[in-house]
Amino acid sequence: MSSQLLTLPGAVAGNGIDHDVAAHYGSFNQEQRVLEAGDGFVDLSHRDVVRVAGPDRLTWLHSLTTQHLTALPSREWTSALVLSPQGHVEHAFAGYDDGESFVAHTEPGRGADLIDFLDRMKFMMRVEVTDATAELAVSWRPGLRSTTSPDGGYEFVPRDRLMSYAEAAGPACGLWAFEALRIARGEPRLGLDTDHRTIPNEVGWIGTAVHLDKGCYRGQETVARVHTLGRPPRRLTLLHLDGTENRLPTQGEAVLRDDQQVGFVGSSARHHELGPIALALIKRNVALDAQLVVDGMPAAQEVIVDPEVGLHVRPRA
Repeated sequence: MSSQLLTLPGAVAGNGIDHDVAAHYGSFNQEQRVLEAGDGFVDLSHRDVVRVAGPDRLTWLHSLTTQHLTALPSREWTSALVLSPQGHVEHAFAGYDDGESFVAHTEPGRGADLIDFLDRMKFMMRVEVTDATAELAVSWRPGLRSTTSPDGGYEFVPRDRLMSYAEAAGPACGLWAFEALRIARGEPRLGLDTDHRTIPNEVGWIGTAVHLDKGCYRGQETVARVHTLGRPPRRLTLLHLDGTENRLPTQGEAVLRDDQQVGFVGSSARHHELGPIALALIKRNVALDAQLVVDGMPAAQEVIVDPEVGLHVRPRA
């Protein structure tokens, strides 16, 4: 669903799964500085929105996901995952409960699969799952504090009021600016920085999207075992790419050490201070000081996820 805000002056559409929102409005470097200063907003209205209503919604979602939701305070943002029986991440979403329903957003194009999964798990529970994407748009503002994104927060905006919201919350900043700051913080996106084998311990989702003190849920055994014993098979890392090449690696590009593949690149961006950066999922046993190569470009590592315990260690601004 293309965003209304693509009609704003200077708007240039994104690409890939982000083609329905603006990549930038004229200067993605300046837009990064605006967001870092605590101003502006980012249009994420291409993200899918799912609503779960009914009196059993929180206890039901609590039983299906990695998050503790039974006593979730009204309008407190949280994030959660749905895992396979083997502990691999299948769905990731963030949202809040408004007292009548739990509303969450997920990656573009993934809402239908999430709804299908939830519908198959309803059984006799008093819940109703609907697609709310046509009704609600997603925005991100740096001035908001959130447990799901400590450097800013998400908002749901009635889609028919998105233009007036932009006028009040502006200036509008594009997705390239948002992505550069997200990557620098080491925050992964499902399907871009993960693959079908990813477990939460590899990408820093323990403690944010995974609650370690809740009861049983699908895939818990894998998460608990790796958390207790440590040494997840792979780790998310921040790559500082050689800036002499005027290009960024494509998503899925192999990460090499001595001509041997040790992982793959996920998201990449040009940061206004750090230069070209990328997130990569690489084997745990790759030395932290090892020089890596991506698409012919030398790449230095900066630790995001501790290779021994699987926890996010990168300082947040």
